[in-house]
Amino acid sequence: MMDCSLNSAWIMLTRMISRRFTRIAFVTVMSALITAGSLAAPGTAASGGGLDRQALQQSLEAVREAGMHGIYSSVRDGDRTWRGASGVADIDTGRPVRPDMVHRIGSVSKTFTAVAVLQQVQRGAIELDAPVGRYLPELVPGERGQRITVRMLLNHTSHIAEYLGQLFPSVSEGSLASLEDNRFRAFAVEELARLGLDGAATGEPGTVPGAHSNTNFVLAGLLLEKVTGEDAERYITREVIHRAGLWHTSFPRTPYLPRPHSKAYTSLFGLVDPPRDYSVYNMSWASTAGAIMSTMDDLNRFFRALLHGELIGAAQLAEMQKTVAMQVGQDKADYGLGIYAFTLPCGRFWGHTGRAFGMGTRSVSSPDGRRQMSFGVNSTWYQRLDENGNVEPSPIDDALVKHEVLALCGSGVQSLR
Repeated sequence: MMDCSLNSAWIMLTRMISRRFTRIAFVTVMSALITAGSLAAPGTAASGGGLDRQALQQSLEAVREAGMHGIYSSVRDGDRTWRGASGVADIDTGRPVRPDMVHRIGSVSKTFTAVAVLQQVQRGAIELDAPVGRYLPELVPGERGQRITVRMLLNHTSHIAEYLGQLFPSVSEGSLASLEDNRFRAFAVEELARLGLDGAATGEPGTVPGAHSNTNFVLAGLLLEKVTGEDAERYITREVIHRAGLWHTSFPRTPYLPRPHSKAYTSLFGLVDPPRDYSVYNMSWASTAGAIMSTMDDLNRFFRALLHGELIGAAQLAEMQKTVAMQVGQDKADYGLGIYAFTLPCGRFWGHTGRAFGMGTRSVSSPDGRRQMSFGVNSTWYQRLDENGNVEPSPIDDALVKHEVLALCGSGVQSLR
């Protein structure tokens, strides 16, 4: 089963944990959605049955009752919107979560970066199928730089290694020590890129299934800087975030989240008790691959602007939605250029999932941007290990599936979980 409710790069770290505890088995949100989605043909248009506000709030309460500290969600159906929250933002004080909380969105940031690169494709400054070595010859020199294209970075078929395991090696030993050690460390973007490039490739460039790697989108940010002549985060802020009208979305300037925000908890599959808070963290380790913070309303607005053609042209959006198989855990997902295609019981949707320490995010929209849902949770690695070291399914995952299907498909469609 695959862990797509969070960031698939973290599956790699969890696999490292599994080497200590035996083979790992994932049963999480996206695996259940794929099972449920088998009822709908991949090409069918998404449809929904209206907003049942009471049922939506009850579905959030069910996530809290299943064990999640706090969840906040924004749902849209055409001109109608609903926002809800359940649980606590601080387990010590009992401060409640709010729907408008600022949240670290992790790999959802990749969609923003992909849009910025595609803007440069539209302007003729970048060619999607040109070799990366044309733009970054010092970082990706020689034959490798000629074989890996810009498209391969954006759809994770470059097979450049992931760098996270080198930044946070203690995770493979069931410890959060390296997370603590790097809490306030500032990483240079080039350092992250070289760590991934120096690692063992996961396959031949261009082969499928692809393999998720944050290094791809760090390189995409460096590529953006090369062709625009300015800092990638500054460019994305002006040309993507502000153009989409997002006023609560930004790259962090300090390790601190702006208010209102939740704390961010992780227990590393129950190995760390009590859960540790990582709401204060220098996000330079994620850069253009995962450092953005936003609100659930802003995420819906972003994907609506993207799918309506307000950020890139029709030709570039069509390229973005050309998917390939990407390996995620033991399963495969359909991945475009910085965007997932999801098949639910009511049709095909687009969006992304993300994870930062202690914060998980999911943002999903119908192809026309009419039906949307974004939610954030303030606990990650919340599952538990059984006596054999396998990850046990969590009731939280089942509750999250039910909330998503209700939000996007309406109360007339039931999840198969």
